[in-house]
Amino acid sequence: MPYWGAEEAVAELRRALSNRHAQADRLRYRNVLLRVIRSMTQGVDVSGLFMEMVKASATADLVQKKLVWWYMCSYAALKPDLALLALNTLCKDCSDPNPMVRGLALRSLCSLRMSDLDQWGQSEVLMFLLRYKPRSEEELFDILSLLDGYLKSSSPTVVMAATKLFLMLAKDFPQVQTDVLIRVKGPLLAACTSESRELCFTALCHVRQILGSLPGNFSSHYKKFFCSYSEPHYIKCQKMEVLCELVNDENVQQVLEELKSYCTDVSAELAQAAIFSIGSIARTYTEQSVRILTELLGLKQEHITSAVVQAFRDLVWLCPQCTEAVCQALPSCEETMQDSEGKQALIWLLGVYGVRVPNAPYVLEDFVENVKSEMFPVVKMELLTALVRLFLFRPAECQDILGRLLYYCIEEETDMVVRDRGLFYYHLLQAGVEEAKQVLCSPKADPTLGLLVDQADRPVNKWASEFNTLVPVYGKVSWAAITANLATEPHCGSFLFAAPMTAGTESPILEGNNEVLQVHSDAGGLTLIPKANLTAEQFEKTWLSLDVNCQQALPWHGAAHPDTIQTALEVVHIQTIAMSKSGAQPWKAYVSAQDKSGCLFLAELLLETESSEMQVSVKQSEEKTEALQLFISVLRTVMATILGLKS
Repeated sequence: MPYWGAEEAVAELRRALSNRHAQADRLRYRNVLLRVIRSMTQGVDVSGLFMEMVKASATADLVQKKLVWWYMCSYAALKPDLALLALNTLCKDCSDPNPMVRGLALRSLCSLRMSDLDQWGQSEVLMFLLRYKPRSEEELFDILSLLDGYLKSSSPTVVMAATKLFLMLAKDFPQVQTDVLIRVKGPLLAACTSESRELCFTALCHVRQILGSLPGNFSSHYKKFFCSYSEPHYIKCQKMEVLCELVNDENVQQVLEELKSYCTDVSAELAQAAIFSIGSIARTYTEQSVRILTELLGLKQEHITSAVVQAFRDLVWLCPQCTEAVCQALPSCEETMQDSEGKQALIWLLGVYGVRVPNAPYVLEDFVENVKSEMFPVVKMELLTALVRLFLFRPAECQDILGRLLYYCIEEETDMVVRDRGLFYYHLLQAGVEEAKQVLCSPKADPTLGLLVDQADRPVNKWASEFNTLVPVYGKVSWAAITANLATEPHCGSFLFAAPMTAGTESPILEGNNEVLQVHSDAGGLTLIPKANLTAEQFEKTWLSLDVNCQQALPWHGAAHPDTIQTALEVVHIQTIAMSKSGAQPWKAYVSAQDKSGCLFLAELLLETESSEMQVSVKQSEEKTEALQLFISVLRTVMATILGLKS
């Protein structure tokens, strides 16, 4: 129960905290803080002083910091919005050269009752803690103990941030990492069945990442990854990938039956993905998988047959023990084969294992008879290789067929790659059958060695830094390409790709000039729309495909300042694509804009020397003379404004 007259006491403390003379005297100000803490411990509600205490945290006095952070940790729950203001000071203190200051800041940061922050605030704090390096093993486990509760949060955002923090801090303790990944299994499974498709897809990507290090982590929950009819294609494909990694002796039959039901989906792409998943499982559970794949051939559906034959091709290479079963299933497959991938797979199988398929030469003969109408050169080259291979073991049946094919490829084929392949095999056969066998039927590397490499577990530390990022979603290679394109200043020859101006960038373009430029950007019926951004690749492709519509010379003197020009152009909604560095000779810049009708304007600005005219070349996606003249007028106004500022 608060004391009588508490309001007057709080008002007096506020005046004391705001007193400049007290702030200048360290001991006097420390006594004021002690009075605040004393009042707090005696039950007086001093939460109204929160803002003054936040200001008091910005000090080098360690004792004062301790008093302030004690107060903060006590009242953060009542003032969550104001508590966020203290995070900036805490972040700075965590990088203080004084280890006592760093330790105090970290302890205070961990002691803040983050449950009073929203999920995004909590995740930001957890992500910030990744920057801290514990000084001892004892301190490390103290931090992990403090953060333990966030692994049970109802927010997936907080759980993922806490998990990454655990994985990074415990990099020298693999067992701790394993325990954490097992504990977050529940939240991840919940996210995988979320109604939010984005959350579900992201969770599935992270599950696949975890399975690379803990293959059996989700095996008992395999049914959670069965596809729902209403789910989009990309989620179903991710779930099938996960199912392939969860198969074991206990659930293999149920998983295969579930995947089999997807093989007749109305989406041909999804059906083929399900078939490829069964083919992947066949590497471990061959008999059950081959039986299902053979049954699917009986449906006589083109896309199903094609996918099954492709799965067979990959399977016999990796699992030679199933070759006999595959060869028995091949007859009549050619009747429902139209796409190039399926044809290549079937022809390869008939060429390599044609000795075991009685009608192999006659199936290949059908392909030879239709070779003139074949659209894909890769199919023709595969047919050449297969027939030459089969000829080496069944010459009587293949001699005439091979002769016709070689004649066509050498004398009539227009594709030079196919023609050269035909000539190669013709001369190879002239060298002798034994020589041809050495080239086409030589021993191959043991494919099972690749399987052993693929099955090796990945250490958690290999991907821990990528957890809770976009890397599991895009893939490591794709994300590297994306981030490379998003670099702020990537060099291209002597050019510097323009980076967007930030709020803190100094610019000689004054506020008064914005109005002048803006008027001209919309003058005479030309309205340049904002945010019509082209990438450098799009600009280059469009620029090369268009002719120059207009060339003009604009007055110029002195050096070109890239920041000044870029800022001025942005005011009138003209985007800078690439620009030379200041002082470069010749100096160039490439810019683009788009009006409200969709017409693109691409321009090259060229300055040969510092004392010359600026040459402007403009291209349009549509020929609009009036709009072109207005666009040049806007450019002229921008350059004139910049020259006025320089003078």
